[in-house]
Amino acid sequence: MSATSIPADINRKHLEMARQQIAKGDLQKAAQTLNKAHRQVPNDARVFMLAGIMADRAGNHAKAEEAFERCIELAPMWPPGLLEYALYRARIDQFTPAIEIAEKVARLEPKNPQVLANVIDIAHRAGNLTMAIKHLRRGLEIYPGDAMLRQHLATDLIDIGDYAEASDIWKSLINENPENPAYVLGLVKLNLARGEISAALPDILALQEKFPEDALLTHYATLARGETPQHQPVEAHRGIFDAMSEKFDLHLVGKLGYQVPKLVASQLISRHPDKDFNLLDLGCGTGLLGLYLGPMEGYLIGVDSSLKMIEQAAKHGIYDRFHNVNLMDALQNTPDGEYDVITCLDVLIYIGDLQSVMPNAARILKAGGEFIFSCETAAEDGPDLVLPVETQRYAHKRSHVEALCKQAGFSVATEELVLRQERGEAVQGFVVTATKTAA
Repeated sequence: MSATSIPADINRKHLEMARQQIAKGDLQKAAQTLNKAHRQVPNDARVFMLAGIMADRAGNHAKAEEAFERCIELAPMWPPGLLEYALYRARIDQFTPAIEIAEKVARLEPKNPQVLANVIDIAHRAGNLTMAIKHLRRGLEIYPGDAMLRQHLATDLIDIGDYAEASDIWKSLINENPENPAYVLGLVKLNLARGEISAALPDILALQEKFPEDALLTHYATLARGETPQHQPVEAHRGIFDAMSEKFDLHLVGKLGYQVPKLVASQLISRHPDKDFNLLDLGCGTGLLGLYLGPMEGYLIGVDSSLKMIEQAAKHGIYDRFHNVNLMDALQNTPDGEYDVITCLDVLIYIGDLQSVMPNAARILKAGGEFIFSCETAAEDGPDLVLPVETQRYAHKRSHVEALCKQAGFSVATEELVLRQERGEAVQGFVVTATKTAA
């Protein structure tokens, strides 16, 4: 049986209405509408597909799974049902079955543009660039010269280190449309990725003439001149974190072995077993620290520049509230003596100069309060602040950081450790516990 074998005039009105209600978030009305459709045609696979989407929106994964499985049972070769099931699996981080189902849909509907777009999206969600590139190439066989497909392909090729082909794509796009700044910026980012940002200076300056207020271009121009920017604009990393938000924990903890939030949470609980303290988590990301801390007696406030990261953190139900602002603004605008603890884990690597960070952290803390943060290690015989072009993450000289802490009125304890793995190599860093001395 196929879902499309059902006469279109029997259930279509109810199904279209239910889809609109789900899109608006009116799930109670959608359930009523789907019940009517189910009574009319008990074995309509489309009803179960929409029921799965609705249950997923409601956070009821058991019901979603049940509905999608019933849909596939009724119509095992129906591409829309299979595609929605694959997308659902990807949303709940079950990437192996999501990929398997998505590939099946791609074989069933090889020239369907909606299927192509969603299969590529699933590949990106899963971090499977090989699969994404395969389908982007397939898309270009169907739609030769498609600019959007070529942009995505060039971006993915940069991520796997195939700079030569990516460069050819960006250059061909620029030749076809030299006035499109996105293409020029793509070539700039390619030069940044391969450590040749100085070669991009003419292109950066040309873009700055058109967009003189663009902070990211100013940042790139500084790098291209061989200088170290004092700070990195939020625009340099917000898009990356937005895109990675759904698989961030899996990538950072599972693949890169990142354990700093777990270690810091254990440290805090050992000192405050009743968890009755107020904590400001700067750069909270997906809420890993809160997840390891568990429910608090005091309040836990998360700050992050990526709204999508905050949305993931909120799912834990641990944080009392969030602020979607950048770290520097959060530090400047928080009242004096507000917190017992401030954490800033794997965040200062995107901030840079810490001259204003330390005194503001000291101001915000109560006497005896702790500022706990991590840094990547810069060589002691080099500059206080380094921004390697290949990582675009700041490294800080330990002695300089400790000196800044002491100038701000902190006593300092520092632990050196491996922060995570990166391309098979250990990233060396240190965690500082800076305690505010009594006024």
